[in-house]
Amino acid sequence: MPLFGSTFSPKKTPPRKSASLSNLHNVSVSSGLDLVCSVTGASSVVSYGKCGPPELDRSTREVELGLDYGTPTMNLAGQSLKFENGQWIAETGISGGVDRREAQRLRRRNQQLEEENNLLRLKVDILLDMLSETTAESHLMEKELDELKSVSRRRK
Repeated sequence: MPLFGSTFSPKKTPPRKSASLSNLHNVSVSSGLDLVCSVTGASSVVSYGKCGPPELDRSTREVELGLDYGTPTMNLAGQSLKFENGQWIAETGISGGVDRREAQRLRRRNQQLEEENNLLRLKVDILLDMLSETTAESHLMEKELDELKSVSRRRK
C-alpha cells in the first residue's frame, strides 16, 4: 500500500479525431486488413487497406498538383532574372543597364584588383616580419652594449 495515495496510473489519451486525408505520402499497410476510417465523426470500413482515396503515382501528382515548377525566375527593379546552372542570369541581354562585355570586363578588373590586394597584403606581412626581426636585433645589441659598458666601468 502506497504511503501518500494510490499507485501511479496515467490518464488515457483521447482517440484521434480524424485520419490524414492527404494522398501525397505513401502509407504501407499489409494487405487483407480492413481499417476503420473516421472523418469528422463519420465512420466507414475501407477495404483497400488504408484511409482516404487511393494513392496517386508521382507523375499524376506532378501534373495535377503542380509540383513541376520549371526554372525559378524573379523580377528585381524591373530586371527579370532566371536561375540556370547555379547562377542567376538576366533573361534579356542587358543586366541592370550594363551589357555582357562590360560585365565581363568589370569581373576581370575585379579579379586583377583582388590579386593585387593579396600581393600587397603579403608584402605588408613580410615588411612587418622584417621590422620585428630588426627591432629584436637592436634590443639585443643595446643589451650587449650596456653589459660592455658596465664591464668597462668595473675595470676602471
